[in-house]
Amino acid sequence: MDKQERDFYQRSPEEQASFLEQTWCNQCQEADLGMTDPIEYEQEGTVIIEGKCKKCGEPVTTEIFGEDEDWD
Repeated sequence: MDKQERDFYQRSPEEQASFLEQTWCNQCQEADLGMTDPIEYEQEGTVIIEGKCKKCGEPVTTEIFGEDEDWD
């Protein structure tokens, strides 16, 4: 279960904005509240972007499936 760090900021500005805006917060039980402090990593073949909910500050995660790019 090793995490392989990735650089979120290598993504296009449009992709970054999309991932930062389209979120789900389990604490607030609301969609699209936004995310701050994004950290991107890959774990067990799944790309994950993790940050903090803009409304309550609790951790939020987004899993990205089917990404074809090879990131070194």
